[in-house]
Amino acid sequence: MLQDAKDLTALRRKFHQHPELGFQEQRTKARIAGLLRKLGLEVHEGAGVVGVLRAGGGNRAIGLRADMDALPIHETASHAHVSTQPGIMHACGHDGHMTMLLGAAAALAADPTFDGTVVFIFQPNEEHGLGAQAMLEEGLLERFPIEEVYAIHNLPGAPVGQISTRPGQICASESLFEITISGQGGHASMPQVGRDALTVGAELVGALQTIVSRKLAPGAGAVLSVTEFVTDGQRNVLPGQAVLKGDVRTRRPEDRAAVERFMRQISEGIAKAHGVGVTVDFRTEFIETANATAPVAAVARAARNLDLETVDNREPMSFSEDFAHFTAAAPGCFLLLGNGTEGPHNQPLHASDYDFNDAALPIGVAFWKALVQDRLPRIG
Repeated sequence: MLQDAKDLTALRRKFHQHPELGFQEQRTKARIAGLLRKLGLEVHEGAGVVGVLRAGGGNRAIGLRADMDALPIHETASHAHVSTQPGIMHACGHDGHMTMLLGAAAALAADPTFDGTVVFIFQPNEEHGLGAQAMLEEGLLERFPIEEVYAIHNLPGAPVGQISTRPGQICASESLFEITISGQGGHASMPQVGRDALTVGAELVGALQTIVSRKLAPGAGAVLSVTEFVTDGQRNVLPGQAVLKGDVRTRRPEDRAAVERFMRQISEGIAKAHGVGVTVDFRTEFIETANATAPVAAVARAARNLDLETVDNREPMSFSEDFAHFTAAAPGCFLLLGNGTEGPHNQPLHASDYDFNDAALPIGVAFWKALVQDRLPRIG
């Protein structure tokens, strides 16, 4: 079972056809748990699914993680395995991530050439940054004490099978902000009578950009984007309230704290200058993902042993990863696997016509197996 590329492709496409949103992955979890049991693994179900495989007499243990959730996106691709769920699709490759990890479980169960314990972690709700924390709060690391943890994410635009990672920070944090401006609405013909929240908001949008351009060090890698501007105005009614929403990405916790501090300072200053009220809500859903040195070296070693193109000091990614909560709790490595440079495999993650490259499936399985053999070697 799951021993060849044909089986892996068929499973991946089933996952793709039946996507489920975060914390709603019931069908997905049932399929994963059933396959793990057929492979003879010890299976535990909770917020996610955990499979445990032991070999030899060693007491060392490592964790391998795959994410399960899909996105609220209507698929526009025309291939035969398009989503059967309107408005939901696997636009980030989690279908491939699950399949590779299940394939690795099958390969290692059939040929347990390692000494120790492998904990296969299938995590819910990665896209909203809540799934890893949910599993940790259930006691994942207390029930299954692992020394290291690893995760693969596909990377469109990189050659199929290329492995890339880096020590230290590899993925940015993500913080969401909401700024509410409270003024006084009025007639569009008499702006002097009210306190127009829209004009204040427009000034604030521009001022917020100076946080990255003038208040953080060049090369900090921070991004601040205002993504929504909502008011209660009409064609002849000046708004009394405006709400700005947006997204902040940073590479360092200290930069994240600085952005929040400057955002509050600028918002309060502009509001005071215009005689309006303001509130700032700043919430961090994804912390920065940091890789440990030894796991990164192990990833590079396993990849090179398979003659895979390997980059072990790539540039950090600007996207965020829920896996950060695992690497904050145990040493680990988040790595990228090339998804291809053509067609739907080169489309951006979260694009409505993106598709995981099935050619990467056996490569991912082979890599996982090689990594386990590297970290839990059988002696003698």
